[in-house]
Amino acid sequence: MSILSILLQVDTVATAADAVAKKEGISLWYLLMQGGVLMIPLLICSVLLVYVFAERLMAIKRASSLDPTFMSRIREHVTDGNLQAAKSLAKNTQGPIARMIEKGLNRIGKPIDHIEKSMENAGKLEVYQLEKNLSMLSTIAGIAPMFGFLGTIAGMIILFFNIQHQGFSIEGIASGIYTKMVTSAVGLIIGLLAYVAYNYLNAQINKNVNRMESAAVEFLDILHEPAK
Repeated sequence: MSILSILLQVDTVATAADAVAKKEGISLWYLLMQGGVLMIPLLICSVLLVYVFAERLMAIKRASSLDPTFMSRIREHVTDGNLQAAKSLAKNTQGPIARMIEKGLNRIGKPIDHIEKSMENAGKLEVYQLEKNLSMLSTIAGIAPMFGFLGTIAGMIILFFNIQHQGFSIEGIASGIYTKMVTSAVGLIIGLLAYVAYNYLNAQINKNVNRMESAAVEFLDILHEPAK
C-alpha cells in the first residue's frame, strides 16, 4: 500500500469523524453524564462547596464591617468616665470587635489581667464562629480528588469488561474511558476550587483576627490612661 493511499484513508477517516462530531456535538452536559454514578457525590461536593464558600464569605464580610470611629468614641467615653455610654455603644454596634470590647467594658473595675483574659476568651469564641463550617471545604478538597480516582478505577473496570464481552473496539472502550477521564477531571477541579476557597477564607479570617487583637491592645491602653 502506497503512502498516498494511506494518507487518503486517514483523510477519509478524519473527515468522517469530523462529520459525526458536527452532527452529534459534544456538550458539557453530555460529558458530565458520561461520568456515571460517581458524578452524584461529586455534584454534592460542588453544591456544598458553593454554599459554604458563599455563606462564610458573607459572614466574614459582615464581621469586617466596623465604624472606623468606633474605638475613638470608646476612648472618649472611657476617658470621660462615661462607662454606660461606652457599653451602650459597644452593645449597639455589630461585629466581633464590638462584642469583645463590650466584654472588656463589663469587666472594668477588676484587675487588668482579668479583663485581658475575658476579652481573649471572647475573641476565641468570635474566631470560632468565623471558622464555622470552614473545615468542610478542607474535607471537600481532600475527598473530591479521591472520588475522581475512584472513577478512574471504575472506568478501567468498565473498559476491560467491554473488551472482554464485546471485543477490542473504539465503541466498546469509549464508555470506560469517558468515566475514567470525566470523573478524574471533575474531582480535581472541585478539589482545587475547594482548596483555593479554604485558603482565601482563612486569609480573610486572619485579617479579622489581627483587627481584633489590635482593638484589644488599644482598649487595654485606654484603661491605662488617666481619666479626665
